[in-house]
Amino acid sequence: MTKIMSPDELEKELRAIGAAQYHDKHPFHAMLHGGALNKGQVQAWALNRYCYQSAVPRKDAAFMSRCHDRKLRREWIHRIMDHDGYGEEEGGIERWLVLTDGLGLDRDYVVSRKGALPGTKFAVEAYVNFVREKPLVEAVASSLTELFAPNIHKQRIAGMLENYDFINDDVMHYFRRRLTQAPRDADFALEYVKQNARTPEAQQGALDALRFKTDVLWAQLDALHVAYVEPGMVPPGAFVPDQA
Repeated sequence: MTKIMSPDELEKELRAIGAAQYHDKHPFHAMLHGGALNKGQVQAWALNRYCYQSAVPRKDAAFMSRCHDRKLRREWIHRIMDHDGYGEEEGGIERWLVLTDGLGLDRDYVVSRKGALPGTKFAVEAYVNFVREKPLVEAVASSLTELFAPNIHKQRIAGMLENYDFINDDVMHYFRRRLTQAPRDADFALEYVKQNARTPEAQQGALDALRFKTDVLWAQLDALHVAYVEPGMVPPGAFVPDQA
């Protein structure tokens, strides 16, 4: 990239990445939302996704540790509280554990991450390290998958409630809460990137950061599909469903 884009042109390019590469297009999600998975496969998805959920406040803390802008820290800190909880607010990680509890998974086992796939762990830690090491504008841009999250949450709520008799409304509370949290976070992050990516190099870095994040999400679903759908190669030590 040699020519600087206007903020609106940059936003258009960022949104195009989501339209082309967001993980709502992965076959595993079509199966999950369409009722094509059995309970054991849904358990495997929820257990592995916990690794990502639990890493979010760690990556946000890593981001804040590098941020000298007090106003930015004051805005960003609510992301940690959204996931870890504060006061009477239980937080997103607890809501995710309500889901895994409802699926019949042992909570201590889920939290230990011992049964998670190697591909999941590597993808998640790559994201944490990216946010820890990259320029701040790229770290923020990597969070912009939140622009596209509400649609997939709506599909998930409707599809899983309709298609699985072992899913009820109580365990879907995580996704309902994110319908309001994700747009708020995404709006702030998008504006930050548009205002702070002011050179062709910075704009290219922001676009590449969002592509990287879509790769992180896609890689997690690739690992699930290979292990639990086709060809069904569960790595040693990873979670083995009772129902396969």
